[in-house]
Amino acid sequence: MTTIIIKKVKKAGHAHHGGAWKIAYADFVTAMMAFFLLMWLISMTTQEQKIGLAEYFSPAALSPATSGAGGILYGRALDTSGNKPSTPRDAERGSAEQEDKARPTSPGRASDRDTDRPTASVQANYSAIASLRQALQTLPDIAELSKNIVIEPTKEGVDVSLVDQDGRSMFREGSVEPYERTRRVLEALAPTLRRLPNRLSIAGYTAAARPGSTRAGEPWTLTAGRALAVREILAGAGIPNDNFLSVVGRADTEPVFPDNPYIAPNRRVTVTLLNASPPVPPNLLR
Repeated sequence: MTTIIIKKVKKAGHAHHGGAWKIAYADFVTAMMAFFLLMWLISMTTQEQKIGLAEYFSPAALSPATSGAGGILYGRALDTSGNKPSTPRDAERGSAEQEDKARPTSPGRASDRDTDRPTASVQANYSAIASLRQALQTLPDIAELSKNIVIEPTKEGVDVSLVDQDGRSMFREGSVEPYERTRRVLEALAPTLRRLPNRLSIAGYTAAARPGSTRAGEPWTLTAGRALAVREILAGAGIPNDNFLSVVGRADTEPVFPDNPYIAPNRRVTVTLLNASPPVPPNLLR
């Protein structure tokens, strides 16, 4: 009798290798994509825009007004052709840039846009902004005041504005008397303003009165008085009288938001650090 032997072979499963490598690879691909996107953004921006980006991502609490925070702090796109100005100042700046691009240059004279290097004046303004922001870090309640302090470069120099917000004003209603927080801000800025070579121009502004409402104080007298109060605080903090070029009140003639001239952010006092005048050639002095 023949014995039949049946052999059953059990196949063992392959060892489980895990999926950790897939996660690592996905992280690597994401990092490379972010790197190439960063390289593309750097190649598409001018030197001035790079400085603005660096200021935006700095750890200081305040932004030099080209912030993406919105509202009174404004916002600005990287590509100026796609930027929609939110204020008249931004609109003027954009139109000036377009005029500069369209203006022909004479033979032998390089265009201002042939180089990405900012002018010495622009560099000095950004340095002044950084110094002013650093000075404000000494204030214990700077986080609460961040929306009331706007620092921005302009064609005249650098504007430092003390701006009213809903629920938080810098001056008492209808009065030229500043709040204590306003005085602290100005006294914190004074040492830096004293060291900088810029002369100062101070202007006061207010919001328009709503139809049918009663205005608290005459606007021209009110805004001029508030500008004078700011000058007195700065002078008392050590800034020489020769550093002040002008102190004016502009009433409600220049609202930040022309579409809504009644809102609180139109009430402000602006201290402008004026650009130094270019030297006059000796042959023109005759």
